[in-house]
Amino acid sequence: MLKPSTLALAAVTTAFALIGCAGTPAAPFDQLKTANLTAYRLQNADATPVVAGAATTPGVAPIAIPGLPPEMNAWLQQGAAAVSQVLPGLLPGAAAVLPQADTTPRFHDFRILSQTQVLDPDLKESLGKLLGDKDSFDNAQARCAANVFYADMGLSFTSTAGPTPNDLLISFQCNQVVSRSFAWPHPATGMKPDTVKKLSEIVLKIFPQGT
Repeated sequence: MLKPSTLALAAVTTAFALIGCAGTPAAPFDQLKTANLTAYRLQNADATPVVAGAATTPGVAPIAIPGLPPEMNAWLQQGAAAVSQVLPGLLPGAAAVLPQADTTPRFHDFRILSQTQVLDPDLKESLGKLLGDKDSFDNAQARCAANVFYADMGLSFTSTAGPTPNDLLISFQCNQVVSRSFAWPHPATGMKPDTVKKLSEIVLKIFPQGT
C-alpha cells in the first residue's frame, strides 16, 4: 500500500506533466519556432473585369457595328464564336489570338499580393502557440460554407520533422483557418474572437502597414 506522501508526490508529478502537455502546441505547430516560415498576403477572390454586353471568345476578333445596340453586337459576337468553332479560319481574326497562360504567382490558387520570410523566432513561437492551441478555435465562429473559402493570408513552413512544407490558409472574412498539406490537429477551424484579435496583431508585425 502506498503511503499518503507517495500518493501526494505522484499527484503533483501528474499535474505538472498535464500542465506541460497543455502548454505544448499541437503538431506541426510545435516545430514552428525553429521552422523556415514564409507568409503570404493573398487576394481573397479573383476579379476579372468584364465589359457588359460584350461577350468575347478567345481566338475570335470582337465584332462591333456602330449604331447597333450593345445587345445586338453581343449577339453578333456569339454567332461569330459559334461559326469559328465549326469553320476555323473563316472569320477575320479567328484562331489568330491564342489565350495567354496565366503566370500570376499563386499560393493554393489564390493570387499572391506580397510575401515575406518570417525570421523572428519569438514571432514564430507566438504564432505556433496560437494556432497550435485547440482552445483558439470553435465551429460556432466559422462564417463560410464548406465549399466557399476566401483566403487573406497563407503560411508555409518546413521543419526538421520532414522536408514537406506545412501549408495553411487564413481567412478573416470566413473567420477560419484551414490546412492544405497536413492533417488539421483540432476539432474546429473557426477562430474565436480573441484568436482573431491576437492573430491580427501578429499579422501587423509580419506585414507592417504599407507593405
